Amino acid sequence: MQQLVQRRRRAGLVARSVERELFRANLDTPPEDGRHRFLFHVHGNAGVGKSFLLREFEQIARERGALTAYVDESAGSVPEALAVICRQFTAQGRRLKELDRQLAAHRERRHEAELAVLAALEPEPGTGSPTGPAAPSAGSMAVARAGLAGLGLIPGAGAFTAVLDPAQLAQGADRLRAGLGARFRSHEDVQLVLDPESALTPALTSELTEAATAAPWIVLFFDTYERTGRYLDAWLHDVMTTDRHGTLPATVVVVTAGQRPLDPAHWGGFADFMTAVPLEPFTEAEARGLLAARGVTAEPVVTEVLRLTGGLPVLVSTLAGTRPAGPDDVHDPSATAVERFLKWEQDAVRRSAALAGALPRWLDADVFRAAADCSEEQLDELYAWVCGLPFTDERAARLRYHDVVRAPMLRLQRGRSPRGWAQRQRRLAEVFGQWRTECGAGRDTGQLWADERWRELRLAESYHRLCAGDRDALPEVLRDLVEACDRGGAVAGRWVRVLEDAGRDAGLPAEAVWGSRLSTVLTGGGTEAVLEVLLGGDWRPPVAPPEGAAGAAAVGAGQWYTVGAPPDVVVAGGRGNTGVVVPGGGPGNRVRRRPVPDDREGTPVPGERGDAPSPDDRVGAPLPDDDDGAPTPTPADHGHGPRTEPGASYRPRTPGAGGRDLALPPGLAARARRGLAVARLVRGDYEAAVADLTKALELAPDDAQSLGLRGECLRTLRRNDEAVRDLERAVALDPGHDYAWASLGAARLARGEAAAARTALDRALELKPDYPWALIRRARVWRALDDPGRRLADLDRAVALQPDSPWAHCERGDALRAAGRDEEALAHYDRALALDAEYASAYASRGASLFGLGRPAEALAALDRALELNPSYAWARAQRDAVAHAMSPGVADT
Repeated sequence: MQQLVQRRRRAGLVARSVERELFRANLDTPPEDGRHRFLFHVHGNAGVGKSFLLREFEQIARERGALTAYVDESAGSVPEALAVICRQFTAQGRRLKELDRQLAAHRERRHEAELAVLAALEPEPGTGSPTGPAAPSAGSMAVARAGLAGLGLIPGAGAFTAVLDPAQLAQGADRLRAGLGARFRSHEDVQLVLDPESALTPALTSELTEAATAAPWIVLFFDTYERTGRYLDAWLHDVMTTDRHGTLPATVVVVTAGQRPLDPAHWGGFADFMTAVPLEPFTEAEARGLLAARGVTAEPVVTEVLRLTGGLPVLVSTLAGTRPAGPDDVHDPSATAVERFLKWEQDAVRRSAALAGALPRWLDADVFRAAADCSEEQLDELYAWVCGLPFTDERAARLRYHDVVRAPMLRLQRGRSPRGWAQRQRRLAEVFGQWRTECGAGRDTGQLWADERWRELRLAESYHRLCAGDRDALPEVLRDLVEACDRGGAVAGRWVRVLEDAGRDAGLPAEAVWGSRLSTVLTGGGTEAVLEVLLGGDWRPPVAPPEGAAGAAAVGAGQWYTVGAPPDVVVAGGRGNTGVVVPGGGPGNRVRRRPVPDDREGTPVPGERGDAPSPDDRVGAPLPDDDDGAPTPTPADHGHGPRTEPGASYRPRTPGAGGRDLALPPGLAARARRGLAVARLVRGDYEAAVADLTKALELAPDDAQSLGLRGECLRTLRRNDEAVRDLERAVALDPGHDYAWASLGAARLARGEAAAARTALDRALELKPDYPWALIRRARVWRALDDPGRRLADLDRAVALQPDSPWAHCERGDALRAAGRDEEALAHYDRALALDAEYASAYASRGASLFGLGRPAEALAALDRALELNPSYAWARAQRDAVAHAMSPGVADT
């Protein structure tokens, strides 16, 4: 009966009836009908009723038998959004088992990777650390997030390990091997951490396809899109407009809601399949309908509500909830918060509790206890009352005030008693700080940053410190942001949002400017661009944008204006927003390496290849991604600040802060530079990475990690003499730096110093016996020293350690082919190609083995495929010419 009553009440509502009927009609239209729409986007200003309308849409969909899921800003990434969908579908009796399993695996693998890195950073009990206790480097968490490269789990990506503390890594090597050696042996596990969107989305589309057989419609709602769109938009566009991750069933309808329309440059091609639903304040008829539904029908009262609210739905609903008996009971929404929302409440304790509840950004019973000034006996009753207020919304067991209501409540308290405001904010900061300390007891800095609960408490503490006017809070938040960037764009975005929220809520110009600036930069350029800003030069006070429509458009686009700034700075997104897709910038930002001109060794082993290749030539190891024809980076100066003397600090000047400078301490600035270098490396820009590492070394000249990483970059760029200098200095500073020893061995081999290379690689493997990258490199040394037995032994171990590594299989295949064991070699090439279907070197080597087995036509096809993938592959071209020459004329066109 209750459901029927609620349904009739909704049907009788005039408010948003046009929009509700539009959505209802769409569910009555089959997907094959050209009038059906697959995407609805609701947009309008805050308080206009977007969330209310989405809830109405959701109810309509449920009445049609649809499975629904509702995602808002409480989810901070695509995996988190998928987890919300899984939970809500399960609550409706439809468990997405495979997606749920993969999400659990994603969380476990990510957690295992991060904890393994952190465990390796800790000294064994009683051993101490030669460098003293220190937090993990900024790059360590970037590596854990960006792809496990530093753990040796991704072939050829060993360069990233230099961002870790090598002394602590040496002490924790056994625990690292024990923790991950048996766990991360599949490519799927690596992808779950490196690229979760690509790993998880096919499971989503498959699950939705299966669910569509039992439900007439599946409707997915994504609210607060002005925030969630930062990470969802590119992913959602990919899912809805391509079949890259599988095909969505035709009965899926997506509804998004945000303050701005969808970007026509991005979604324009989908215009025929979507409907924009712009929302304005209620019309008079709609407002009257809502008031009547709440029992407010007296004309003088209705007239006063219409006059004072301007039709803004949240205000109409709030005032309707007070059941005003006469016009004198309706108070101006532009007046104080108490007059606007709470005058009708005669209990002073309740009014005080409602205002106190507005101070935190979110509430639960514990936070309310810390915020409210009341007795312990009153807490439960007051919290239950606050939960029932018309302007509160409970999501994920937390309470949030509507922004339109919370903002004036905060202004009232701040303006009425500035000292009382600061005192209450300090009290909340202390409480959150105490909880944070308790949460982090017994753990080091890196472990804390891996803990989402600890980060959440740190954010709340920082927000209230900023609101209290603590002069140290802003510099500390910006320093925290360096750490947050290592956790990826979603976590960095939460720190940026703290600055935006505190700037707005507490009327703080410096925080507001930093927040706006960094938000724009993060959206356009990811965490790399944020680090550039934090390491940038002088920030000048903002100037007013142009007047009129042009100025309004510029502000809406997030443009940044500065006094005397060069013209290229005055652009949307500002400095650092290069338009380059970088890691951490949200879904769709996966970067494939540019094709290398030739992924064979640049220098053949003497006697192994002649000027005229023959079918019997035994070639060396194909390297997928480092010194064998590495892509030529575009030189660019990505550092915008002035060069500094060793030990100096970077000092970005805070706009609007009275000339106060904010400096990153030299050690943190060096870590930020190293983190920035890792971001450059992930997208293959080695020259820029070298430039950043050089600046890091100006700040910390004896940092073995930065030296090792720069040495590896230089080696990859084939600047081997410079690489050897850096790497020899790195191992002199830190003899336990296994990565630097391994890279030094590879650089020495590239200089033709096989014996010295062996010495370095032996040392790396003494420090870290299960080091696949070093094993494969030492196998090349054995090849140069003409020791095929030891070469094959090292490659056997490498394959055992990384059975799903295409590189290891291809290298072992080459060793077997060199020993005349082409059948066995062929099996390894086939395995490499099963793991990576676009591995040009494996095709080329496979072609050579096929020819050796007397199968020239198949050999030619394999070599053609290698050249199709990499047209400048000189070794494959020579092999193809040899095969074609050996075949009868006309079979192949050389």
